[in-house]
Amino acid sequence: MEFNGNHLIELGYRPAKWFKDAIVHINENNLDEIQIKEYLEQFKQPDIIPLHETAKDFVINIRAEHESEDDNVEKVINTMKVLMKTPTLTAGALMPDACPTGPEGLIPVGGVVVAKNAIHPGFHSADICCSVMLTDFGDADPKEVLDAAHSLTHFGYGGRPRGEQMPMSQELMDAFRKNDFLNDEKLISIARSHMGTQGDGNHFLFVGKSKNTGNTMLVTHHGSRAPGAALYDKGMKVANRFRQDISPETLRENAWIPFDTEEGAAYWEALQLIRTWTKENHTNIHDAVLNKLGTEKKNRFWNEHNFVFKDGDLFYHAKGATPLDDKFMPDITGPRLIPLNMSEPVLIVQGTTNDRNLGFAPHGAGRNFSRTQHKKSLAHKTVEEIFEEETKGLDIRFFSNEIDISELPSAYKSAKNVRAQIEEYGLCEVLDEVMPYGCIMAGDVGKNAPWKKKKKYRKA
Repeated sequence: MEFNGNHLIELGYRPAKWFKDAIVHINENNLDEIQIKEYLEQFKQPDIIPLHETAKDFVINIRAEHESEDDNVEKVINTMKVLMKTPTLTAGALMPDACPTGPEGLIPVGGVVVAKNAIHPGFHSADICCSVMLTDFGDADPKEVLDAAHSLTHFGYGGRPRGEQMPMSQELMDAFRKNDFLNDEKLISIARSHMGTQGDGNHFLFVGKSKNTGNTMLVTHHGSRAPGAALYDKGMKVANRFRQDISPETLRENAWIPFDTEEGAAYWEALQLIRTWTKENHTNIHDAVLNKLGTEKKNRFWNEHNFVFKDGDLFYHAKGATPLDDKFMPDITGPRLIPLNMSEPVLIVQGTTNDRNLGFAPHGAGRNFSRTQHKKSLAHKTVEEIFEEETKGLDIRFFSNEIDISELPSAYKSAKNVRAQIEEYGLCEVLDEVMPYGCIMAGDVGKNAPWKKKKKYRKA
């Protein structure tokens, strides 16, 4: 009888790419039972790692303040209950700004989970190292700072055109080329063109004044742009190859790369390089504004809130959560930043690890409703009316010149309630507040996008 895949399965092997070649080899060489077993030793598969029978415990630092938040809180708790059955996870926490990001089992924004000896690309998502940087401009005029920043920053799709690009350091490019995940000339070219860009969505450039000192502060919020998204895609593919071999029950989005493998070590190194790129990106924008105004910075600090942090063999995955513990940030230079919305202060905070926070705080105000739901709820008003009501007294600009009402204050949870729950659960301490003067965001970048204009032209 000809040997086939069913025989391999009967011998305890799980379907794999090598099945086809092995079957051909066994049949062409007419191997007997003993020879088959000896030959198949090279394809020995690791034992399957099952899901936890019951979800690992996680701390809930969120509660509904009114009916409109009931559904959101229920969803984030339920998704954590499914997520915490992932085999690698040992602990978790929900922050007051938590909101779901998809089907049950996916890590929510405002979620922190601890994995043993494993890096989960899906837990930091495509916006790797989404982060905030603050520069103190001293007694500079906030309007002059915002005007200068507006002339220098870049929001929207894609990178900067040639001739307008901000430099990516040669040292960092060389480091990319030495890493298995980042050694890709197309990726490096994109990293160069995206330097000095801020993307779209909830990313911003904010100018305000310190409540304590009166100094003018510039705060930027963005992640690693297309280079980070490219690394995420590669990481997910590798993680899912491992998942198919060692834990097929695990949700595809929750797949992991074991740290004690060549791939794990290379991916961890790649994350640190993408972190460096993102910090360099923030720094380029801030320094360009300083140079244009001919002034020197008084102070500067930054922190990511969408990243993976290592402590021994434990990997803390923060999906929209601000690291407080110094051990998570080797280059720490000051307190941490929690932006709320364009009409509210950026909080300057500090804190330590306790039983409730796992060493983290919220990263912002979060959402109760999707962008689409929010827009529908305001359909009875014009965009201009909504903008006027929600931004009165502030200098709010959209880089695309198209207002995005899904980024206005009402799109987010109550900043007052988030701050109250930070205090209630003892998550961190507010040291200062950057009171808002104005900000720049991408705006509705899809409204008059070139590809939409082409479609209209074709129809005509």
